[in-house]
Amino acid sequence: MESTTYRREHRASRSALFDGFDSLEEGGLRASASYSGEVKEHDNDKALDSLQDRASFLKRLTGDIHEEVESHNRLLDKMGNNMDATRGIMSGTMDRFKKVFEKKSNKRMCTLVTSFMVGFIVLYYLIRILRYVHG
Repeated sequence: MESTTYRREHRASRSALFDGFDSLEEGGLRASASYSGEVKEHDNDKALDSLQDRASFLKRLTGDIHEEVESHNRLLDKMGNNMDATRGIMSGTMDRFKKVFEKKSNKRMCTLVTSFMVGFIVLYYLIRILRYVHG
């Protein structure tokens, strides 16, 4: 929802920034080989003020973009640190599993895994039957 609002504001800002470009050219900023003294200083001042407003708008916009990028960088750094911590925990758990699997005999491990599988299947069907009876 927030990104949609941001996009709308960005589009509105962008259109506001570039809407008057044609009028700027008509206002006397167009370069021509035969410069005439007919261009009024008032039109030039008005065009200059418009350019200054747009430049300040662009400066604010780039500042907002910079803040957004910094915020995302902090978030990504935090996520990276959390992933590193999780990776450490997972590697420790895997090491413990390896130790358990190395110490037990293959026959015993196969029996254990098979009994877990059978237990899960029995539980699944019991829960399914109970839901059918009560539901």
